[in-house]
Order: sequence, then C-alpha cells, then structure tokens
Amino acid sequence: MELAFVKMHGLGNDFVVMEDMTEELELSAQAVEWFCDRNFGIGADGLILVRPSTLPEADFFMLYYNSDGTVAEMCGNGIRCLAKYVVDHGLVPRDQTELTIETLGGIKPITVTRADDNTMHLATVDMGVPVLEPAAIPTGMRGTTDDGVVISFPLETELGTYDVTPVSLGNPHCVLWVDDVETAPVYELGSLIENHPLFPNKTNVEFAQIVDRDTIRLRVWERGCGETLACGTGACAAAVVGSLTGRIGRKATIELPGGDLDIMWAENDHVLMTGPAEEVFSGAMFVGEDEDAE
Repeated sequence: MELAFVKMHGLGNDFVVMEDMTEELELSAQAVEWFCDRNFGIGADGLILVRPSTLPEADFFMLYYNSDGTVAEMCGNGIRCLAKYVVDHGLVPRDQTELTIETLGGIKPITVTRADDNTMHLATVDMGVPVLEPAAIPTGMRGTTDDGVVISFPLETELGTYDVTPVSLGNPHCVLWVDDVETAPVYELGSLIENHPLFPNKTNVEFAQIVDRDTIRLRVWERGCGETLACGTGACAAAVVGSLTGRIGRKATIELPGGDLDIMWAENDHVLMTGPAEEVFSGAMFVGEDEDAE
C-alpha cells in the first residue's frame, strides 16, 4: 500500500500529515511510532490525520497522535499545520479565510491570513475557554482558592517540591515558574511531572520564565513525546497562568526555542493563538501488510 504524506512544522514542532478524507487509514501505535522515528521513519513529534468532520458545524476533523503512538485531544502547532495543509492543497475555496476544525478537545475556529500566492501565512486559532476546574483538567490536586481553582499547588516529586498550576486547553498542562529556562531541569523534572499520579491522563509540563509584562520565555515537556521546540497549547497555558497569577496582562509574546507565538486571553475568556506553519517536503511510502501500518 502506498501512503502519501507531507512533513510540516509549526516553529520547529514537526508533524507527519496524512490526508484521510475517505477514513480508510487505521494506524496502530507501533505504526505511528515508526513514522515518527527520526532514525528509521520520517521523523516527527506527532502524526496528524486530516479527516472529514463528524459534525455539520465543522469543516475537518484532526486526529492527532503523539510520537509514542498515543492519541491526544489537541495540538496547537499541529492544528495550524492542518489549516495550512487544507488551504495550500486546495481542500477549501481560494477565498476562504475562516475554518472550523473538530478535534477530540472540541471545535476550534481558525482565521487564516493568506500570502500573495494565496498560501497560508499565519493562522489565529480560537483555543476556547481554558479549563481550571481540577476534575475537568483532569488532576487530583485540590483547589487552593475559594472557587476551587488550583494555583501554585506544592507538588511533591523525587526532585523536590515545586509550586505548579494546572490548566487544560483541550489537553492537560502543568505550569511552573523558573528563574532561567536554559538551566531548568526540563528533562529530569518534565518526565516526573508528566507521569505524576495526580495527573491520571498524564500532562504536558511548561517551564516558564518571565521576561517582562508582555513576554514569557518557555520550554515545554510534551506528554508522550518529550521536549519539543514549540508547543501551541503550552504557550496558551503559560499565558493564562501568567495572567492568573498577575505576572503578565491578558496578552503576551511567548518565546519558544523554535520561535514566537502571540497569545491573547480575550475579554470573552477565549484564548487566541497566532503563529505560522510551514510545509517542509512531501513524499510517499510503500508499506507491506506485515508492517502493521493499516
């Protein structure tokens, strides 16, 4: 069987994107791991299947896999890549600038800005209202405020106790503040928090440094993947927690190793993420029946 794919990235957070509008692909976890393997496969932080929406109010459905083969609810950089894919590959009319993408984390409206050649230049994704209620994130942490929200919870780990704040942007996140992201124990602590028993579905982990009232420097340990060059939902989580704790206002630039994202927590409580996406190359693979890819 021949499988066509496109390699894409959002600020260095890279993906294998496959168009599956006939919904014929059934990828095993082992197949996804192989596609994402940087030595034996294509190499990526995750894999995206572009499918028709199951809901009349959405244009497409994004099925997202982490590089370890697990399915995730959402991916902020990935959804911008999906938007660029459907725009640049003609799956939407040439004058269309508004998209709605169904994900396992809900429907996400997207506004695209087109370049002179009509390809997508930037995408602004409405990430929805951040979830702060512990059980819905989900986390077993108890609320630290009168309204039950968890802020600066003392999380005990093998490396010590760290004040963390959990939030969901369609997928779970845990934000902690550091003096310097360059020296933060991302690899050692990230895995411990990701797999902490207080996060029943595991969690993404944000190591955030305040630069000024308008800027956060960020490194992210992604659930099921490890550290990536950028994380869209992680950038949104850091901005929300930064605003909640009075470190920044409602709008900030998030500086990630792969580049910058602009995040705004609007007055209607929706989080808006603006950033680019790029297509790197396309190709096709011939997969035998014994390779467990279908």
